[in-house]
Amino acid sequence: MMQETDPRETRRAEAFRLWMSAPMPMVTLFMTMNVSNLARISKRKGLKFNMLMCWCIGKAATGIKEFHMLPVGEKLFRYDSIAVSTIVENRKGEVSSCDIPFSEKLAEFNENYLNLTRQVAESCINHDITESMVIGTSALAKYGIDGAVGMYSGIFNNPFMIWGKYRKSLFRTLMTVSFQFHHTQMDGAHAACFLERLQEVISTLKIR
Repeated sequence: MMQETDPRETRRAEAFRLWMSAPMPMVTLFMTMNVSNLARISKRKGLKFNMLMCWCIGKAATGIKEFHMLPVGEKLFRYDSIAVSTIVENRKGEVSSCDIPFSEKLAEFNENYLNLTRQVAESCINHDITESMVIGTSALAKYGIDGAVGMYSGIFNNPFMIWGKYRKSLFRTLMTVSFQFHHTQMDGAHAACFLERLQEVISTLKIR
């Protein structure tokens, strides 16, 4: 559910005043993450690495209040749920987007991920969830990029994460991520806190 809220009654009042009319209100942070645990779980449990990464993103975001608000147009909305979007290669060889509702239960999220991405790949129609605050992602898993900065269209203000191929060494598997966010939604400290929480979720995830 989404509900319009008065910015003056939120912690983002000053940010809303300063950044809503800025020509470029987006900020991007980069971080190199240790994804050894996810790579190991993916291999041993037969789970898609991208699905695990998307779940960890949703898990890390749910505990940060700023992720439950988003500027839309010239208004500020509050959301009671989060979804994570992924890019899907469809049967035409093009790309479509697929929003997956976040669930604390990894098995439920995985089932939705598999079913919805399959549906989008076959139909070539985006699956959009408008009642949740959506975190966009794009995995360029075939390419060893050092980073990427997303574009600002002036239409979509959603936070967005991009990553490329992870790099294996003798003891660790590392992957650089970029995280773009609208300054009205959160400050750099909130974004950095999210990335640290994401690393913690990645490192401590256990599946029996």
